[in-house]
Amino acid sequence: MKKTILISAVCLLASLVGASAMPTTKGWEQVKSEYSELKSIVKDTEIEILTAPSLVVVSSSKPVKIQIFTILGRLVSSETLPAGTSQLSIQAHGVYIVKVGELTCKIAI
Repeated sequence: MKKTILISAVCLLASLVGASAMPTTKGWEQVKSEYSELKSIVKDTEIEILTAPSLVVVSSSKPVKIQIFTILGRLVSSETLPAGTSQLSIQAHGVYIVKVGELTCKIAI
């Protein structure tokens, strides 16, 4: 009985530690207004990637596939965004790799 409780406690602790190590995201949202604190990271003819505290903002003239990875290679988000401006809230500060279409860049949040 004590072994079962101990194993359950260790599994619970491991899942909590693993969950806290991953950035928490709510998902991509369409942006209706501009933010004054946005910093442009990459600007292409059709795509612009911007950051703000805890945010990644992507503006595109056409639908694009976007992937965001932690610096260690773990996938944070993979979506196809519609044309326009979309944002993703990332609560964990750090360095991320962003791939939008054929464009790849490194961002710090």
